[in-house]
Amino acid sequence: MFKKILFQLHWLFGISAGLVLALMGITGAAYSFQDEILRALNPETLKVEVREQGVLPPAELVRRIEAAEGKTVSGLWVETGGDHAARVFFTPPPGERRGPMRWFDPYTGELLGHPTGQQFFGLMLQLHRFLAMGEFGKQITAACTLILIFFCLSGLYLRWPRKAGNWRAWLTLDWSRKGRSFNWDLHAVAGTWCLAFYLLAALTGLFWSYDWYREGLNRLLSDAPAGQQGKPGERRGEGRARPGMQAPSGPPLVVDYDALWKSIRETAGPTLSAYNLRLPPAGGQPAQVFYLLEDAAHPRALNRITLDPATGKVARSERYTEKSFKAQLLASVYALHVGEYFGLTGRILMMLASLAMPLFFITGWLLYLDRRRKKRAAKAARGDLGPSGGKESWLIGFASQSGLAEQLAWQSAGQLQAAGMPVRVEPLARLDGAALAETRNALFVVSTFGDGEAPDNARGFERKVLGQASQLAGLSYAVLALGDRQYEQFCGFGRRLQAWLQGQGAKALFDPVEVDNADQQALQHWQQRLAQLSGSGVLTPWNGPVFDSWTLEGREHLNPGSQGESTWMLRLRAPAHGQADWKAGDLVEILPRQAEPVIDAWLARHHLDGEAPVELDGVRQPLRQALAGRQIPDSFEHLVGLQPQALIQALIPLAAREYSIASLASDGVLELIVRQERRPDGRLGIASGWLTHYLPLGAPVPLRLRRNSRFHLVEDDRPLILIGNGTGLAGLRSLLKAAIADGRTRNWLLFGERNQTHDFYCRDELQGWLARGELQRLDLAFSRDQAGKVYVQDRLREAAAELRDWLDQGAVIHVCGSLQGMAEGVDRVLRDLLGDDAVEQLGDEGRYRRDVY
Repeated sequence: MFKKILFQLHWLFGISAGLVLALMGITGAAYSFQDEILRALNPETLKVEVREQGVLPPAELVRRIEAAEGKTVSGLWVETGGDHAARVFFTPPPGERRGPMRWFDPYTGELLGHPTGQQFFGLMLQLHRFLAMGEFGKQITAACTLILIFFCLSGLYLRWPRKAGNWRAWLTLDWSRKGRSFNWDLHAVAGTWCLAFYLLAALTGLFWSYDWYREGLNRLLSDAPAGQQGKPGERRGEGRARPGMQAPSGPPLVVDYDALWKSIRETAGPTLSAYNLRLPPAGGQPAQVFYLLEDAAHPRALNRITLDPATGKVARSERYTEKSFKAQLLASVYALHVGEYFGLTGRILMMLASLAMPLFFITGWLLYLDRRRKKRAAKAARGDLGPSGGKESWLIGFASQSGLAEQLAWQSAGQLQAAGMPVRVEPLARLDGAALAETRNALFVVSTFGDGEAPDNARGFERKVLGQASQLAGLSYAVLALGDRQYEQFCGFGRRLQAWLQGQGAKALFDPVEVDNADQQALQHWQQRLAQLSGSGVLTPWNGPVFDSWTLEGREHLNPGSQGESTWMLRLRAPAHGQADWKAGDLVEILPRQAEPVIDAWLARHHLDGEAPVELDGVRQPLRQALAGRQIPDSFEHLVGLQPQALIQALIPLAAREYSIASLASDGVLELIVRQERRPDGRLGIASGWLTHYLPLGAPVPLRLRRNSRFHLVEDDRPLILIGNGTGLAGLRSLLKAAIADGRTRNWLLFGERNQTHDFYCRDELQGWLARGELQRLDLAFSRDQAGKVYVQDRLREAAAELRDWLDQGAVIHVCGSLQGMAEGVDRVLRDLLGDDAVEQLGDEGRYRRDVY
């Protein structure tokens, strides 16, 4: 509850105060290098000729300036060496704290012109501190500065990763992310980089915002006794007086500039590099001199002299180096605020952090708008769904934090209902064990909030339902789990729900689908699974990364003479401009094409003109070409009489097929192991037939990579137990190659097929790894080579002692291949040998990974 409230406040302040903070950041950055920019723009005005006799003393400077301007001088800022112009401040008009300022040559006392750009920087300062709105604007900027501190602290809390000691979790940005995922990553990671700078800028900026804050800092950090820290409410460094400020009263001011100059030099010493003389508005009050020494720690490490302007007698002298560290910090508030306390590097970093301020306003708004869009989409999807219910209906339960899970739940319900299946949609908060026990079929679409936590509206469900036993033997289910892989407990709630359902006797319709930051490929995989459940045919692929045109470079028959289906090794070359980077365990999606002989035979059978023009996706093409991307039905009754354009629109597009990658990106080619599917009538399957038989070498293949991180190798060097059958060797082969490339040799492969003579895929490669010790153990199960059939799960049971020993050493199990038969059998053996709790624990620890189909 606390985290939810904190999150709501974070985005509420973000969309309200964010714009002001963005403006303050830009104007602060623009003002930060004012002096350097002005000097660069005005070299003839702000750079003077250095003369051997040095700068003139204050008495001569004041005499010449007052004679030239006709105004009384109230202050000087002079550098005693170098070519920088000096500044003179004249007595302010009544009601003002500061009078006009002019630049002058400290070597001659000559007044200089007004530099170009000075008004611009004045405006930047006014916007930065007052929004150019006076006292009212100041109150706004002050409040936003407090909110900035809240942003820093709440943002830190909200994104705190489980592995807090892992710097990559804090500071690295995943440039491969897109959309909301990238915006969130950018918002969080850039915020972490800027966090210290924003806290420093806010904590020091409040010094000029609130009297109570300034007085508190003085009491906390000043070396002076409490009674000498200044009167309550005394304002320092303000550019304007309070409304109604009275003109100074008292005797006329008398100044002995020679005596002042003598006292300054004697007190400062020979290393004086700059001084700032501030005269009182009337007689009887002390003058102030702030001066800088050549070895100053930073440009604001000023020393201070309080003295009598009429006699030059020093009343008080404060040296920066003689202050305590905390008092030095108090004296350096401005230097800390702009970063110059840390030198030029600090100024640059503070300026860059200030310039980045609009980034958080923009990404925050994009995240907020995306959240609103998802809520609207969920509402729209819910509105399009017709009424349905009853005991036989499919239950769609959702748990949503940002709205995406709810939206996907309603879209899933709509897909099932479109196929004629009754559905009802409920939040998990309304469900209990009794309701689930009465349900025959259910889909669960759940998100994970933060690092493994249930969404707010599902915490009660987790506590009351997942914590109790239920009889769910009659329930068939599937889980769509949404999460963010930057957290260690990725899809933690979805996995806990899956484990609980399985533990209560429910039957999984298929393996859970896990989605990293709304990954489109994973969502499309879910949609395809639902299409298989409903029997509605293959659906149009969801939007995602585009398909690149890869080239079929080679094709090798792996099992000539086999009793089983023909199996082939395909080698594909990436396009020169395409993305060709993947990890072991990843998948590809291929958009298959209908073979030309199949199209020709269908056109001839139904007396259709293959050259008839049609338009598809905005491209005009012959019917024959358009049919290559469509399902060609056996039945033609529902298509009789349709014109070519209506015909092509009535046919369902072919969907992408998934295959495990059998090679590494470093191999230079992408390899797949594809088994031909042969239908009862002898025809080849669409995708497998096209890839292994019809597609000529050198032809293009529409392909895109899909991340399958749940099947990747673990980062640390652990023993690997790789179990698979048939074409499942593809995924295991890539893992083995990656492990061997990393120098990992504790690898155990259990592989099964029909006959060793014909179906021992990659025999030479596997035996070579075994001979070199890169594969420690190889167990083979060829089911047709003996009277009694032997499968990989049987080999696993035979090696129970070795299995336990490897698992005790921290081994990770990878299973790749068919779900029916092999994967189910392996899971059953593991549970028989280890116990359900141990298998579940392996899954929770990421040590039981499956890529099954």
